[in-house]
Amino acid sequence: MKTIHTYLKPISPFKKIFGTIVLIFSIYIIMVQSILFGFFMMSFAVYLISTEGSQINFNSKTYRNIWSIFSIHFGKWKAIPEFEYISVFKGMQKQRVNSLSASMSFSDEVFYVNLFYNRNKHITFYKTFEKEKAFKVAKDFKKAFELDILDATEKKSLWMN
Repeated sequence: MKTIHTYLKPISPFKKIFGTIVLIFSIYIIMVQSILFGFFMMSFAVYLISTEGSQINFNSKTYRNIWSIFSIHFGKWKAIPEFEYISVFKGMQKQRVNSLSASMSFSDEVFYVNLFYNRNKHITFYKTFEKEKAFKVAKDFKKAFELDILDATEKKSLWMN
């Protein structure tokens, strides 16, 4: 079993394509026109193609929330609390992207895997667009921590064995 598991929030394909186009255009702007405006556009592209997530180290019993770009992860390690149960639930991920003259909104159905502790506190370890992937990750946590899974993807929540 790997000691460090990394879970990253998926980026919609449209957002990846748009971010890549902006990145390529920003490089062109830097070389041909304005370095300052090119770097502004590049920072916007990096924002579009970067993602958030979490990592958990089972050997040292630590976790961290991360910001990731091009598989380089940034975040501070913290001790894992005593988890009580795992919850998988469905929500909406909405994101608005503003530029100088344009604005776009992205809205996707997303599934969250949370580990609860201290009765109502939780840490979101994984977000995905696919229900099956969310339950696969939840089952990995079930094996690692010997916890029950609460399926909260439908109106009526159910405990899974």
